[in-house]
Order: sequence, then C-alpha cells, then structure tokens
Amino acid sequence: MTDLLPPTESTNAAPYSVSELAGALKRTLETTYDHVRVRAEISKVTRHSSGHVYLTLKDDRAAIDGVIWKGNVSRLKAQPEMGLEVIVTGKITTFPASSKYQIVIESLEAAGMGALLAQLERLKGKLNAEGLFDPARKKPLPFAPKTIGVITSPTGAVIRDILHRIRDRWPCRVIVWPVVVQGDAAPGQVIRAIKGFEAGEAPKPDVLIIARGGGSVEDLWPFNDEALARAVAACPIPIISAVGHETDTTLIDFVSDRRAPTPTGAAEMATPVLSELKGFVLDLERRRVGTFGRSMESRRERVALLSRALPKPQDLINSAQQRLDYIAHRLDGGLLKNLNLHETGFVRVAGRFNPALLARPQALKADQVSQLSTRALAALTRRVALAESHARLPAWAQRMDDAMQRQLKQRRERLSSLEQLRQSLNPDRPLNLGFARVHRKDGALVASAAAIITNDALELHFKDGIVDVVATTEAPPQSSQPKPAPKKVTPPPSSDQGSLF
Repeated sequence: MTDLLPPTESTNAAPYSVSELAGALKRTLETTYDHVRVRAEISKVTRHSSGHVYLTLKDDRAAIDGVIWKGNVSRLKAQPEMGLEVIVTGKITTFPASSKYQIVIESLEAAGMGALLAQLERLKGKLNAEGLFDPARKKPLPFAPKTIGVITSPTGAVIRDILHRIRDRWPCRVIVWPVVVQGDAAPGQVIRAIKGFEAGEAPKPDVLIIARGGGSVEDLWPFNDEALARAVAACPIPIISAVGHETDTTLIDFVSDRRAPTPTGAAEMATPVLSELKGFVLDLERRRVGTFGRSMESRRERVALLSRALPKPQDLINSAQQRLDYIAHRLDGGLLKNLNLHETGFVRVAGRFNPALLARPQALKADQVSQLSTRALAALTRRVALAESHARLPAWAQRMDDAMQRQLKQRRERLSSLEQLRQSLNPDRPLNLGFARVHRKDGALVASAAAIITNDALELHFKDGIVDVVATTEAPPQSSQPKPAPKKVTPPPSSDQGSLF
C-alpha cells in the first residue's frame, strides 16, 4: 500500500485522483477498524425495498451512520427500532460516492432504553407530578374562531396543508409566525412566538396551532424542551399540538390543550365545517316555518270554534224585524177594536147620568171621535217612529257586524301577545339556541355562579340530554350592587264591548 504524503516543494509524488484517494482511505479504515463494538442509541431506522436496513447510531455528542446487509437482518438478536439502546459489532468502512464513513453491522443486541428517551421519561414524570398533564386544566377550543395563529416553518408542505384545509372548511383570518422547527434554536423561537401572540405583538388569535412535519427523534427533539412545555402550559390561548405524524409523540403533546395526529388534523380540530352549519341553520329555519304554520292553523281553528258559539248578526236583525212586522200588522185592528170598546162603554156610563145624551148619540160620537182622532194621531206618530226605526235597522246591523269584527280582531291580537309571552317564558327555549341550564343533583336550579363551590356535583341540561359535571373552582364573589328590577309586563287592555241592543 502506498503511503500518502502531503504535497511539498521537496516531494515529487504523483497526484492522486479522487477515486484513488477515496479507495486508499477506505482500505485504511477497514484495515484499522475491521472489528469494533459500539454502544449507542438508534435514532433513525430506514428499511429499504432491497432488504437492507439503514440506521443512525448516536450518543449525546456524536452520530454515525450504519448499515445492515440483507443477509444479516434475519440473524440479529434484536431488530433495530428507533430509541432503542443497543450494542453493535461490525467494521468501519466508507462510502466513496458521498465521502462518508459508516459501520457495517454484523450483530446487534439490545442494551436498554436510550439515554435520551430515559431523560424524556424523567421529565414527563416531573411535569405530570406538577399537574401540567391534568385534563381539568386544558382549555376548550372555540367553536367558530375568527383568527387562527400558526407557529411553524413558513416553507414546506405543513403550512400549505393547514391553509388549504382551513380555507375549505372555515374561511377565516390566519396569522403565521415563522420559526425554525429543527435544531437548537427551535425551542427559543417557538417560545418567543407564543409570548408574542400573548403580548399582542400580532393580532391576538382565538386558537394557536404549533405544527411540524414528521421526522426522526432528533428532528422532533426540540419539542421535548422543558421550557417550551411550560410556555405551552401557561399560555392563556388554547393551543393545538400537531408535531410529527400520528405515531410521533413529543412533550408538548401532553401539556397542550389538544393533540392532533397531523397538521391537517389540527386545522380540522380548530374549525367547524361552514357548509354543515349552513345546512343546520336551513333546517332550523324550515322547522321554524313549519311550527309557525301549524301554530297559525291551530289558532284559526280555535277562532272558528269560538265564532260558532256567537249568534249571527243577521239572525238578530231578522228576529227584530219579524216582531216589528207582526206588531205593525195588528196595529190597525187593535185601534178599531179599542175605539168601539171605548165608545160602547162611554155611552152606557154617560146614559146613567144624562138620559138626554142617549137621544143624541151623534153628539156623543162627535166628542168621542175628537178624542179618538187625537189618540189615533198619537198612534200614527208612533208608527212613523217605528218605520224610521225599521229604516235604521240595516245601519245598525252593519255597525254591529263591524263591532263584532273589531272585537274578534282584538281578541286575536291579545291571544297572539299571550302566546308570544308564553314562548318567551318557556325555560326550554334557550336550550334550542345552544345554551345549557345548570341543576344540582337534587333537581334544584343553579341561578348564579356564586352558588357553586368546589367539587359540587352538577347537571348540565342541554336540548338533547343531560351531562354530569363536577365544579373544579369556586366562582369569584359577585358585586353587591342590586340588580335592576324587571320591567312589569302590562297585559293589553280588554276589548270587551257591550251589546248594541
């Protein structure tokens, strides 16, 4: 083997080609390190379609690539897995095409959990003991956010997937805070972005998404930083963690308010579907119109039933007109009969005192006829008055019909007002709008937050069911300022009208 000498002015060694130099280095490494044992942590495993396995061995200060040829994979004592601490045996060689050295692994055995994963488990236990993983402290996500903040790299497919999904489901304002998502600078930049959104350096969003694509444990390790986890837990804005793929887990997944399996899943968690909400509103409108129509039809039927109990105005007029015609028909005969009766009686009584009057009945009749004519004139006057009253009967009938219609209209309006008041006082009506009513376990209604203490067992009554909850905190004391008295509802004035007769 030819020794490699550094070029100097005193040497006349021929120059090497790149291939010759790479081959000489390869032979040197394979001769010197033809059998080595290495204890390390596997941080990345790639199984090629050819059957070879490519991986990376690392500790806290260095990393080396490794390869297991297809023929040795089935003979290994343990199969390589990411995060597994192993002891491997092989030889060091180079890959001349890329000027990299690697270890060709001949045997592999497990040596215990990786140092990094063990450190992560200790940190998880510490934060869990402090209550940062408690589901009770996680904040609910807003139903329909107006602004969404995204902390991720401004380049790559992640931000494009998030924006595309939000635009399809719920078009709203999206603010992107660009950060690096890999390397030592990543935790500090993500913390700076969270603090910036909190302090109002950008328009404050309703929900935050921390997103990154998939990668190896080393690529995702910045999101296992303790300071970053505490910043996520302390943020008052609801945070969705979307780091890596569904099988990847980082520390911020446990302290965030919601974990998404992918960045696209985070966009779906943060937004409702606009088309579904439109369909729901249209269904509510259809039900409202149907309910209103059925209510109006029910009221028409009730008014029709009530109107049947009232006498018809024309029947009242016809009955009065018939009585008037009957009296008018008997008036002439009654007057003549009355005249004859009074004439006979008067002659009989007067003849007892003055027989001479019996000899002059015509004189008596003259006086009597004068009296009777006066009475007949009075009767005729009354008959004229009756005829005038008879002529006014159609006008009275029209007035009575108008009065009846006005009374029915006023009764309908009063009935409608009472129905609206009944609907507004219905305690279950707000439940259809998305509200909930709070009861205690004994059925008592909870009217204020001040009546609730920690660990109270409560029931939330929704439109479609009841949910049992437990109060975790006490409400702050209420102000002592008296509440304004409710306005008194004055019922509409009575529209009753007396009879026209």
